[in-house]
Amino acid sequence: MEQKAGAQIGKRAFIQSLGILFALMMIAGILTLTVPAGQYTRIQLDGREAIDPASFQFIEKPDYPFWRWFVAPIEVLGSSSGLTVIVIIVVLFFAGGAFAVMDKTGTLRALIGRIVRKFQDRKYTLLWMVSLVFMFLGATLGTFEEVVLLVPMTIALSYSLGWDALVGLGMSILATNMGFSAAISNPYTLGVAQGLAELPYISGWEFRIVVFIVIYFIFMLFLSTYARKIDKDPKSSLVHAEDSTEREKYKRIDASLIEEDPKQNRAMNFFGIFLIFIFCAMLAGPFVPAISDYALPIVGILFLVGGVGAGFISGAGGKKVWQGLVEGWGGLLPSIPLILMAASIRFIIDSGGVTDTILHEAATPFQKLGAFPAALVVYFLALGIEFFIASGSAKAFLMMPIVLPLADLIGVTRQTAVLAYIFGDGFSNMAYPTSPVLLISLGLTVVSYPKWLRWTAKLWSWVILATVIFLGIAVALNYGPF
Repeated sequence: MEQKAGAQIGKRAFIQSLGILFALMMIAGILTLTVPAGQYTRIQLDGREAIDPASFQFIEKPDYPFWRWFVAPIEVLGSSSGLTVIVIIVVLFFAGGAFAVMDKTGTLRALIGRIVRKFQDRKYTLLWMVSLVFMFLGATLGTFEEVVLLVPMTIALSYSLGWDALVGLGMSILATNMGFSAAISNPYTLGVAQGLAELPYISGWEFRIVVFIVIYFIFMLFLSTYARKIDKDPKSSLVHAEDSTEREKYKRIDASLIEEDPKQNRAMNFFGIFLIFIFCAMLAGPFVPAISDYALPIVGILFLVGGVGAGFISGAGGKKVWQGLVEGWGGLLPSIPLILMAASIRFIIDSGGVTDTILHEAATPFQKLGAFPAALVVYFLALGIEFFIASGSAKAFLMMPIVLPLADLIGVTRQTAVLAYIFGDGFSNMAYPTSPVLLISLGLTVVSYPKWLRWTAKLWSWVILATVIFLGIAVALNYGPF
């Protein structure tokens, strides 16, 4: 059976996330019955709404019947944040549909093929370049699940170069995850979180580029060191016994990577033009007020037009294009109830009048600890929630509305809070056994989860150390615009 294009949310992962979010909705509802209602005074600060930390007072509890807990995912669309929710869902579908089309029509595969043809006689240059491309796609375009379909190809490439399945996984899905987590302009996590924080879409990009470069070198030192060990002694591979049979199948590089397709080249060039437009829109956002409020929808539209256009130009045929679009959108459909349910949790406690009371009680101990420990709490909270809820967008709607005003009260900039969230959401995607992407990727290889964990443990320790240091620097610099 042919695998569907684009990001496909598994049934088990969907039911698990649905159950957890429903439980959290009920807990939010119970809080409206048990926690006293309270309120901070909202003030305008540099054109945005902020909390006056000294203004908290208890108020009379509003009338909010329990039956409304169950309809909150619908009611949230009519709330003050409803338009933001709708815009983000539409943009996710635009971007997801574009990548599904390029996946279905073979354009993503052709991109890797172009790199292989150029560097196939320089294997370590090729390793660094392929990994950089995947990492860059994750950091800028939010590519992640789509790369699962390219894993067999990079495994074949790794075998043909004398390495093992772990290096193949490393240069593809793990590299993409590194970039997804060290986001520069990732629309799925950064775009959603920045929108909820009322930050310009691309704000803070200079610092995140530094983060990206450092994480890239940490990752590549880890990956290339392991590859060199195999070159010196093939038996040093952690999966030497398991993939010995598979290696025999790949004496030479996959022929489809060597063959050049002129139509696919035109498709890549076409999408490349739209990428330039996308990056221009991102970069212009902070400096052009007319674009700033619409940067995310503009990026979504450019993604869709560029991806669908590339699909038609690729020569795969209109049927493949529309099939990819339908499959991509179909795969994203389960994310809608997850996002609405996650957004409704804040809506419930807001409607019950207890949001500010919870913020007041939570902020008090952290104000004594300081901004850096508070930033670490956001980081590790996201790391913890990731074990249960894999969807980055749903998790952003769950966490950010609570975290952001808390950050305001404690003295952590919203930009730093977003950075901490992105770190926590992203890096754990390829560590937890509850991650569908990880399990599917491993299922395409001979690598078991215990072997994967053993192999990546040292990488995670260095990545966590680096990101904690970056959060400390962000706090010290008062990273933001705000």
